Amino acid sequence: MTAETAPEPTTAPLDLSQDVAVLTAALMDINSVSGNEKDLADAVDVALRAIPELRVVRDGDSIIARTELGRPERVILAGHLDTVPLPTTPGARGTVPSTWDSGTPGKGVLYGRGATDMKGGVAVQLALAATMFDGGAVPGRDVTFVFYDHEEVEAVKSGLGRLVRNHGDLLDGDFAILLEPTHGTVEGGCNGTSRFEATTVGEAAHSARAWMGSNAIHAAAPILARLAAYEPQTINVDGLDYRESLNAVKINGGTAGNVIPDRCVVEINYRFAPDKSPEQAEAVVRELLAGFEVVRTDAAAGARPGLNHPAAASFVAAVGAEPKPKYGWTDVARFSELGIPAVNFGPGDPLLAHKDEEHVDADAIRECLRVLRSWLAE
Repeated sequence: MTAETAPEPTTAPLDLSQDVAVLTAALMDINSVSGNEKDLADAVDVALRAIPELRVVRDGDSIIARTELGRPERVILAGHLDTVPLPTTPGARGTVPSTWDSGTPGKGVLYGRGATDMKGGVAVQLALAATMFDGGAVPGRDVTFVFYDHEEVEAVKSGLGRLVRNHGDLLDGDFAILLEPTHGTVEGGCNGTSRFEATTVGEAAHSARAWMGSNAIHAAAPILARLAAYEPQTINVDGLDYRESLNAVKINGGTAGNVIPDRCVVEINYRFAPDKSPEQAEAVVRELLAGFEVVRTDAAAGARPGLNHPAAASFVAAVGAEPKPKYGWTDVARFSELGIPAVNFGPGDPLLAHKDEEHVDADAIRECLRVLRSWLAE
């Protein structure tokens, strides 16, 4: 789709002027499980193209919308359109369509898939885009709005990664805010993540004559023992304490109930502080599991918080709460790789993301919008 072509809408048009919490519900009601983002992307695309001050570019189901005011500072506000699959538990409220616990739209708590992760943040982006020029007001900063697909799946499918490859020039900026849920507190940077397979090899035999073989699952016991005994570090990076974790997350071995297993694979996930590169993190795992066959299967670098950047410092001051570290990996790391300091800041409790009872308080969404609107106008 070209920058000039608008899609034919397949859902009801989005009203960006309505209360931002009600707008969140409207976004949630458009099912956008990863791989099924097109309807929501179409609706967002149409809504953004109705704002004359924005330049809009679409790539697949990802969209960039930019002000071009010539301001000395440009801020990127980014959020993903997709969600994890809908809950399968009967009666779960974290599904589609959304529901209000009060029964009245805009009042109380909003339940449904994407309530925290992260339709509330996307609604804030859209509300800001639609109202930045209200009443003749002119923003004090240029803003790039980024909406992208395929965040909740493997990194190779990431819509943000595709935008970086295809439209990297449109993602230049001085500071980026990813509107992932943070309880309305700035979370700086993020941990990196890497995955490994540690393999043991034995010799198959009939289980009735086990002494004729060598049990690969038993041979994996020292791997599990070392992981269980390992004490993860807490590392201060630029003033924030990042807690690491190193765990076995899956084990696979054996072929039948009467066969001594000749192969066992332990899958390991290491969440490492952003003071380390993926290669340095790999060295930690290899040292711990010396003597075993270890293969790194996946890795994503973390991001330093960058809170000493003037734009980041002014934003933290505007939020007015002590910043915290982000323990999980988020796309702030992609912006960090581009040399753009980035933080996480959005409405909702991150611990509710992906839950069967996923929900967000309407006032938390409104407060997020208020803070960003005030700061952008400075």
